Amino acid sequence: MKYILYLIIVLFPIRSIAQEVEDIVTDRPDETESATLITKGYLQVETGFFYEELKDNSFLEKTWAYNTSLLRYGLLENLELRLGLDVIDKVEISDDFLMEPGTGLSPLLLGVKVGITEEKGVLPKMALLGHLYLPFTAKKAYRPESTGVDFRFAFNHEFINSNLSYNLGAKWWDDAPHATYIYTMAYGYDLTEKLGVLVELYGDLPEKDGPSHHWDGGFTYLVTKNFQLDAFIGSGLNNEQHIIYGGGISIRIPN
Repeated sequence: MKYILYLIIVLFPIRSIAQEVEDIVTDRPDETESATLITKGYLQVETGFFYEELKDNSFLEKTWAYNTSLLRYGLLENLELRLGLDVIDKVEISDDFLMEPGTGLSPLLLGVKVGITEEKGVLPKMALLGHLYLPFTAKKAYRPESTGVDFRFAFNHEFINSNLSYNLGAKWWDDAPHATYIYTMAYGYDLTEKLGVLVELYGDLPEKDGPSHHWDGGFTYLVTKNFQLDAFIGSGLNNEQHIIYGGGISIRIPN
């Protein structure tokens, strides 16, 4: 019965909730993490899918993610807990081999988002995010030997009918001993009160290898204050990523 009431509140929010809490803000569909935290006592579920295709001469890699889920819970006014897990499937094809690791789980994501400052004039809203990626949860074919780590600072500027968000950080991933620096920048514009569009540039800057740059674009549709749909498409600018596209939903469950 409790979950039925939650669903009613999400899809048909009552006036008192609409007055107290602003529209849902998500960390999808782009790579840029928002500087906004989940309201204390609220749970937010962000889930979806994507397809990615990498091409390099005779090499082709296809990846399907059927459930890219992120759970976000507002523990304190300035502290959010984060739990993520993906269900993925991958096929690698070349002139010499065909490898199908099959469907399995990715490493479990455990993380936090900490609010630092609100926006003040030209100074952006700011938050700090940190994550651990635990290998023991993943299927053997997708399991790194060591725990992955990343952190990033998230910044946000609000304008009339638009916003600019960007991230700076670093990650230690896929058993690499050196750091890979992270950057993202996304611009969003509200076409209507419910429909928004976004464009984004993001990439990795490894200490030992060449940089990797990508772009994407998409839209969000606000069904209610607590329920949002999204979709996106993009590709690499100087790397093997031929195309990536996907979509999903986000639901905020009040306390």
